[in-house]
Amino acid sequence: MGPAPYVLLSCAMSVDGYIDDTGADRLMLSNAADFDRVDAVRAGSDAILIGAATLRRDNPRLIVKSARRRAERVRCGRGEHPLKVTVTGTGDLDPRLRFWHCGGGKLVYCPDGVVAKVQESLGELAAVVGIGDTLDLPRMLADLAARGVGRLMVEGGSTVHTQFARAGLADEIQLAIAPFFVGQPDAPRFVGPGVYVNDPARPMTLAEVQTIGDVVVLRYLPGTAS
Repeated sequence: MGPAPYVLLSCAMSVDGYIDDTGADRLMLSNAADFDRVDAVRAGSDAILIGAATLRRDNPRLIVKSARRRAERVRCGRGEHPLKVTVTGTGDLDPRLRFWHCGGGKLVYCPDGVVAKVQESLGELAAVVGIGDTLDLPRMLADLAARGVGRLMVEGGSTVHTQFARAGLADEIQLAIAPFFVGQPDAPRFVGPGVYVNDPARPMTLAEVQTIGDVVVLRYLPGTAS
């Protein structure tokens, strides 16, 4: 397999590890200053990835909001916004979602068997790439590298973060911890159960701790034993 981008997993979660509750509206897990920090991380990335389930649930735009940061990207010879990427196993993507109608280029990775379905649904809204019989993440990362992506920001959701973390494909994890509990067993968590590379025998290195109001941001390096 060829070279891969630097992969950063970014997530905001409650003290008990939830990334949302079971209500109809999106749960705010951060504050304005931390949202601005995330915007800066986006602006420093070549591509931003989000899973199809999160795309359907949250309907995000996934753009760089700061005009100053967009202008700086252009000054450096880059597009105003990073490439926007999603992965889907089923090909169920709604072309009406905001993701497709703002920001820069869009790219969909999916199993070979649903490429035609996605292309028919989205038309010219996005490029569509098949990556094998199932979602082959190393193959996807190699394709992103070939497209010039050197830094990939992964913004969720739970399934995608679980896949990257279990496979040991993350170079960095940034966790913003909200000062409250959710406590709803049916609500989504940062990651799901499974066998992880960074188990108790191979813990991650805590590289930085930052307080932003009442939110704490932890920066971990999974590839370095602490």
